[in-house]
Amino acid sequence: MNATPDMLATAFKMLAALGLVLGGLGIFFYFTKRVMRKSSGGSRDRLIRVLANQYVGLKKNISLVEVPGALLVIGISGDSIRLLTKIEDKGILDQIQNESPERLSPSFSDHLNKITNRFLAHKNQK
Repeated sequence: MNATPDMLATAFKMLAALGLVLGGLGIFFYFTKRVMRKSSGGSRDRLIRVLANQYVGLKKNISLVEVPGALLVIGISGDSIRLLTKIEDKGILDQIQNESPERLSPSFSDHLNKITNRFLAHKNQK
């Protein structure tokens, strides 16, 4: 009897296992994407929106946050969050609210959709 394994059978088993794992990951990401889209509600429907972030140092950044009726500038560090100012000037408020949605911070769901669409477009080109 031949003790060496058949290379064709071994390769088939390996590719089947790889296909099973990749298929499972694909199904997981598909359902995760669907759940994220339903639960997040999109970045335009939220009551609190982060309009911009600017990092000023290690674990330190300044964020522009819109809440109903106010626009806040918040300083965030590793151990604290502080209100720096509240923007109340009508001209500045109008200018910020008229900014294009592309300039606003996209949600994780938006990033995931963008990556998925890019992958599908690349796959369809082949």
